[in-house]
Amino acid sequence: MATLGARSISMDLEHTYRKPTPLSVARSRLMVGVVLFMSAFVLMSVRTINLGMAAPLTNRTAERQIVVPPVVFSRSDIVDRNGEVLAVNLQTSSLYANPQKIKDPTLVAEQLAGILPELSRAELEQKLSSKKNFIWIKRKLTPRQKWQVNALGVPALNFRAEEDRLYPHGRLAAHALGYVDVDGNGLAGVEHYFDERLSETGRTGEPLALALDIRVQYALADELEAAMRAHQAIGADGLVMDVRTGEVLALVSMPDFDPNNVRGVGDTQKFNRASKGVYELGSTFKTFTFANALDDRVATLDDGYDATKPLKISRFLIRDDHPKKRYLSLPEIFAFSSNIGTAQLALDIGGERQQEFMQSIGLLTPSSVELTEVGAPMYPANWRKVSTMTISYGHGIAVSPLQLATGISAIVNGGTLNSPTLLKNKDAWQDGQRVISPATSRQMRQLLRLAVTKGTGGRSDAVGYRVGGKTGTAEKASGGGYAKKSLISSFMGVYPMDDPQYAVFALLDEPKGTKETFGFAGGGWVAAPVVKNVILRTAPLLGVLPREEDKGLYQNIALMIEDD
Repeated sequence: MATLGARSISMDLEHTYRKPTPLSVARSRLMVGVVLFMSAFVLMSVRTINLGMAAPLTNRTAERQIVVPPVVFSRSDIVDRNGEVLAVNLQTSSLYANPQKIKDPTLVAEQLAGILPELSRAELEQKLSSKKNFIWIKRKLTPRQKWQVNALGVPALNFRAEEDRLYPHGRLAAHALGYVDVDGNGLAGVEHYFDERLSETGRTGEPLALALDIRVQYALADELEAAMRAHQAIGADGLVMDVRTGEVLALVSMPDFDPNNVRGVGDTQKFNRASKGVYELGSTFKTFTFANALDDRVATLDDGYDATKPLKISRFLIRDDHPKKRYLSLPEIFAFSSNIGTAQLALDIGGERQQEFMQSIGLLTPSSVELTEVGAPMYPANWRKVSTMTISYGHGIAVSPLQLATGISAIVNGGTLNSPTLLKNKDAWQDGQRVISPATSRQMRQLLRLAVTKGTGGRSDAVGYRVGGKTGTAEKASGGGYAKKSLISSFMGVYPMDDPQYAVFALLDEPKGTKETFGFAGGGWVAAPVVKNVILRTAPLLGVLPREEDKGLYQNIALMIEDD
C-alpha cells in the first residue's frame, strides 16, 4: 500500500510540473504582445486628446514650427520678362584625391576612367602617383558619377561641395546670356556684363530680370534656322525689339553654341552677329535717308527724281536692281527701292547734314546695349560726295543689326531714340531723345507700309498685322571690291504700322536662291518670309491681335504709285 501511494504522488507531481509545449509558449508570447500594443494605443489616444484640448492648434503649431533657411547661392538667377528661368546655380560636387593614401594608383585610375571616360587613364595614373596630398580629379560631377565614385570605396577619394551654372534652355539665347568659367565668373553676354551684380544679388536671391521673352526667342531662332537650311546660308541673325521702349525681346545669332558646355566651341560659334557683327545692310538705309529729307524739308512726298538711267559719279555707276527707267515720285523711289532716286535725294540733303543725322540716330557710334560684344560701325573717314550717295542706300557704311533696329524704332515710334536694352524696363522710352518730328514719323510709317503692299517687301505681309518694312541686299566686301554672289540679305519689319509696337529683323549671310525663290537670294525673297512667320507666331503671345486695315490711312500715298 505504501509503495502504491508513493507512486501515485510521484505521478501527480510529474503531471503538475510537466514541461510546457512550444505551442503554449508561442500563445503566451502573443498574448503579451497584444496586451502591450493595446496599452500603447490607449496611451497614444489619451495623449492625442490631451494635446488637442490643451491649447489652440494654431498657437501650438507656431511654437513647434521649424524654420528651414533658404539655400543661398553665390550667383543669382537670370530670368526672362515673364519669370522663366534662363540661368540658375545648382549644388554639385567636385572630386579630389590624396595620392599619398592611394596604394594602387593603376587600379584606381582604371576605375575612375570607367566612370569618367572623358579623362585620360594615363593622366589619371600619373596624377594619382604624385607625391602631393591634394589633386583635382574632376570639377562638378553629375549625381550619378558621384554615386559611382562613392561605390568604389576608396578612402583617398573625396568630394567638395560646389555650384554649377545651368542654362535650362541650352542653345536658346546663348549669345545674349553668355556663359561662365568653371569658378562661376562671367565670360560673355549678360553673365559678363553684369558679373559683379549677379554675384552681389546672389547673396540676396534676387534674380536678374531680362527683357527677353523666351517664347519669342524660340520662334525667331526656329525660323532663322529653317531659313539657313533652306538657303544654305553660312550664318544668320535676328532680333525683336519693342519700338516704344528699346527692350530686346529676342536676339539670335547663328551658328550658336550650348553655354552648358563651351569646351571645344570655336570663335565662329561664339561670335554674336546681332550686336558685334557689322554689315553693309543695303536698302534698309533708305529709311534714314527719307526720314532725314522729309524732316529737314529738303523734299516732300509730292516730289520725285529722274531714274531713267544710271548715275555716273567719278569711276562709279549707280544702278537700280529693278529699273523702272522713268521719273519716279518719292513714294515710288522708296517702294521700288531705287538707288538712283535715293542717291539724288541724298545729294540734296548734303554730306554734312547726312552725317549729322546718322550720328543723331545712333549709326556712327557703337550700341549702348548691355553687352561687351558690341561692334563699332565702319564708315569713310573722308565723307566725300560719292560716300553721301552710296551711304544713302546702305553701301559704304557698316553697322550692327542692333544699331539698325534701334534707329528704325526711332523712325516709327513718333521720333524718339531710345537706348536698346536687354533689361526689363518698360519706362525706358521716357528718357529718349527726339530725332524727327511726329509728323515725319507718320509719313515714314506710310512709306514703310507702302514698301510691303506695293514694293519689294511683299513677302513679309502677315495678314491682319499691317506690317511695314524695308528690304536690304548688299554684296559682301572682298579684296578691295565686292563679291557679287556673296550677299548679305536682310529685312527690317515693323508692326502694326498704324500703332507700331515691335520691330523684327532677320538677316541671312550668303544665302542661295531656290526653286521657290526663282533663284533669287535678296532680302525680299529670303529674309522677308522669316519676319512674316515670326510675326504670325509671336504677335498673339505679345497681345497684338489681327484686324482689318484702315485703307484710308494709306490711300493718298498709295495714289502716288504708278503700277507698271
